[in-house]
This record gives sequence, structure tokens and C-alpha cells, in this order.
Amino acid sequence: MSTTPVETREGTLPVATAGRSWRWVLAGLRERPGAAVAVPVAAVAAASAGLVAPWVLGRLVDAIAGGAGGDRAGAVVWAVAAIAAAAVATGALTGLARALVARTGERLLAELRERVVARVLRLPAQAVERAGTGDLVSRVGDDVAVAATAVTSIVPIVVTSLFTVGLTLVGLTALDWRLALAGAAALPVYWFALRWYLPRSGPRYAEERVAIGARTQALLSSVRGAATVHAYGVEREHAARVDTASRQARDVSIGVFAMVTRFAGWMNRAELLGLGLILATGFWLVRADVGVTVGMATAAALYFHRLFNPLGALLMTFDDLQSAGASLNRLVGVAELPEPAAGSAAPVPGAQGAPGTASVAPVALRVDGVSHRYDDGPEVLSGVALEVAAGERVALVGATGAGKSTLASIAAGELAPVGGGVRIGGRDLAAVGEDEARRLVVLVSQEAHVFAGTVLDDLRLADPDADEQRVAAALERVGALGWVRALPDGVRTAVGEGGHALTPAQAQHLALARLALTSAPVAVLDEATAEAGSAGARELEAAAAAATEGRTVLVVAHRLTQAVTADRVVVLHRGRVAEAGTHAELIAAGGRYARLWSAWRAGAE
Repeated sequence: MSTTPVETREGTLPVATAGRSWRWVLAGLRERPGAAVAVPVAAVAAASAGLVAPWVLGRLVDAIAGGAGGDRAGAVVWAVAAIAAAAVATGALTGLARALVARTGERLLAELRERVVARVLRLPAQAVERAGTGDLVSRVGDDVAVAATAVTSIVPIVVTSLFTVGLTLVGLTALDWRLALAGAAALPVYWFALRWYLPRSGPRYAEERVAIGARTQALLSSVRGAATVHAYGVEREHAARVDTASRQARDVSIGVFAMVTRFAGWMNRAELLGLGLILATGFWLVRADVGVTVGMATAAALYFHRLFNPLGALLMTFDDLQSAGASLNRLVGVAELPEPAAGSAAPVPGAQGAPGTASVAPVALRVDGVSHRYDDGPEVLSGVALEVAAGERVALVGATGAGKSTLASIAAGELAPVGGGVRIGGRDLAAVGEDEARRLVVLVSQEAHVFAGTVLDDLRLADPDADEQRVAAALERVGALGWVRALPDGVRTAVGEGGHALTPAQAQHLALARLALTSAPVAVLDEATAEAGSAGARELEAAAAAATEGRTVLVVAHRLTQAVTADRVVVLHRGRVAEAGTHAELIAAGGRYARLWSAWRAGAE
């Protein structure tokens, strides 16, 4: 696990520094010594073969200028054969070098992509909420695509161009140092262009990636909430937000393009200056008869001209490299996040028998003085203390904004409180590590997601070792086996994206079946039967009761009928416990719960 710091912008996930990203790349290359050696060898061989043609043409010029007729014909044949062979060798070796670079880069990127996805799936909910789904989707979507394009098409060109430029400069110097010095006069212009371009390009490309992420966030929030947007008639406001984010992204991209165009103009000036000086210097040296022939001057001009394409590739791909570098920094920033503490190897307290088919001995859940606020906002919870005895079923009720879902997330270990803590079976939930916490407590929320794959695969997320018989037992336990068997291929029916479409109630049924497959002694249901407002109300509530039977249960009661069947009801009001007791006791007390119950009954009637 790396402890190298990363930069963090307010409201976004971390972004690694360029130095950290380079160290990550070098570490990956050290793990692949074969590729690290093969790439430079192939690139040097390709660049060396490319030096043959200008040298041969220079020799041919001298041979024609000073040789007899027969010698001239032989020299031409020899030159054509040598240039043809060199061209074939250059093409083959350049292709090999680029293929090796692309293959190595793809493997490094695949490793990075897997690590990023693994870290994203284990990110705390509050980190994702602060960053926004747009930033997250932009990283695992846009940034991966930018980096992949660079690896397959940009980086191979850059690597081979670097070696071509280096060896060509060596060849130019070997011809005559004065001709090389004339060509070197163009270097200050290149240097000036780079000095102007590089400090501006990095921040601008990073700004462009952030602007693209903001645009993605604006689009996602509007599309996902389209029904609500239409219901409240705020289409214009959301369209304005998307338009603003799009214009900002467009303006940044146009500014980047203008910067690149100006940079290209300086490159053309440098090429004109260098080639002109070599031709003028060659003419002067040949006339002065100081050991430079017409052929040498010709070869020098061709060598310098040969630098145009690789230098152009190096300098003009800086925009792509800068953009890819910004994307790489964003990916490494997530990949290098500290791993969560390793889970304890201790057995889950109270687990008995096979999950989904046998009982689970429950343990106590204790919330000790929990307080919480989101970022710099007001307190959502303030000193909440709650104890759920082993095997007890407690319902959390309260008005919207009372803090019910926040308390449920903290009790399930999904959200770290600002103050206080949670203990399960006497163990501090924050200290046991994420893996062990998942073995102790399971959260089932209203937002049940159906993963792409078969029903069997979807349920095995809860227990990868579960065979088909145990999966069927879990489905039967929650009353879902009948409709699952009625699917085209039963438990092997493909569902989720691109598969058989399930209703929201069926998706919730699967979520409860996953709970039944686990041996976690504590279950937290955050409005997990909210879909019970449909015709399947009784079925879902019965499924929740079956899935949590024998466990310690904390329920955020979307329907107050769930509170009636609970052993105890806890009423939250403005982040504090206002009342607690059985349904009958709280009705008799005539307090806040009694008023909620009365309103619920009136609405139901």
C-alpha cells in the first residue's frame, strides 16, 4: 500500500501528482523486465535502420558527381537495393517496437483499471456523495478511455520518435560537427516553444478533465431525476445547468486548441530555421573545400528533414500526452487510496449452520452517542444512543430529515460518524476492518440493484461458494422461488442490463434473498420494502421478515405497519431520540409517534 500523498480538490476524489503517476508506471515496468528491455532494443534497431537511406543518398550524390558512367549505374543499383532493404527493416522494426509498447501499456492500464474499480467499489458512501457520481463516472469511463487511446496510439509513436530523434542527431554529428551545429541553431526555438507550452498545457488539460467531469455530473443528475424534474416543472433550470457546464467545457477545450495552434506555429519556424542554416552552411563548407562534400551536405539536410516527423510527433502529441497524463493522475489518485483495514480472521459471532437454510444466532447492536454532519452542514444526528438486544427487532420512525437513513448507514458501517461509535457483539465496528464488518452486519436499502448476469450470479454476490441448491433455498425462504422458476431459464436467466427486465418489487426480492444467503447476525433494512406500496406489499414484508428471522434487526420503517410488528419502536426527531417503546406503549403515550400513526391511518384510509 502506497503512502504517497495525493492532491485532493474540494468535492472530488483524490488526484495523484505527476511524480506519483510516473513512479507507478516505473514500478509496473520493473515487474516486467522482459518488456522493459525488448522495447528499447527494438526502437534502437528501427531508428538505426532509418539512418541508412540519407547516408546512402549522400554517398550516391558523391559517386555520381565524381564517378564514371559505369560506376554511376552500379552506384545507383547499389543505393536502390540498400534503401529498399533499409525501408523494409525500418518498417518491420518500427511496427515491432510500437506493438511491444502498446502491449506493455495495455497490460499496465488493465492492472490500473482493475485496481481503480476495486477501490471504487470499496469507497465509503460519503466519499462518493461528496465527489458526485459525475466525477466517479468520468474517471472510470472518460479517463480510462483517454488513457487507453494514448497507450495504443500515442505512447508507441512517442517512444519510437524519441529514439529516432536521438540517433538521428548522433548521425548528423558524425557527418560533420559544423553541420550539426547549424542544425542545432533551431533548438533554442524549440526550447522556447516548449518553455512557453508546457507550463500552460498541464493545468489547462487538468482543467479540461475537471470541466468534462462537471458536465457529466450535470447530465447524469438531470437524466436520472428526469421524472422528478418533469413533475416539478423545473426543466428549464436543469437545462440551464447542463448548458452552463457544457459551455464551460467547450470554452476550456477551445482555449486548449488555440494554445496548441500557437505552439505548432513556433515548430514550423524552428524547422525553417534549422534546414535553412544547414543548407547555407553546407554550401559554404563545400565552396571552402574544408572536407565537406556535396553528398555530406545532402545527407545532413536529409537527416535534419528526417527529424520533422518525429519531432512533430513528439511536440504535437504533447496535447494528447498532457490529457492522458491528467487522466492517469486521476486514475492513480483513486488506485493509490489507502486500502481498508484487513478484516479479522475471527469467526462471525453467532453464525450457525448454512446461510439461507439454517438459523443465525444474533448478537447485540449498540450505538454509542453517535453524532454526524455532512461536510460543513448542520448536525444530522446529535448524541444518539441506541441498543438493540440480540434477536430484537427495532423500528426507526420519524419525519423526513429526522436522520433515520443516516443512523442506519452508520449502524451498518457504511458511514463513519463524526462522533461516537457502533459495537456489534461487543466489537467496535470501526476497528474490525471492512471485510469483517460485512460479515457482522448487512445493509439492505431501498435502492436494490440488479447486476448484469444470471439470477444465480446475482445472488452469489452474497456468498460466492453457494451452490444452486442453497440459492434455491434462499429464494424459497423469501418466497421468490416461484416467480424465479417461471423465468425463461429459471435461476440461470440473464437479468440486469441487457437481460430479462425485473420489476422493482422483484429486484427487492432478490436483495432480500441475498440477505438470506449471508450469515451476518445483524441486518439493517433502510426502507427495504418501500416497493411494498405496490400489489406485492404483503409478499415483500413477509420476505423481509423471513430473511431477518433469528437476526438482530434495525428497520427504517417506510410503512408504519412495519413498526407495529417490531419489538420496539424508536422515534427520531431532528437527529435525536424523541421516544422509544412498543407500538402500544407509544400509542397510549399520545406523543409524536401517536400523531404519526394517526396521520398514517388517515392516509391509508
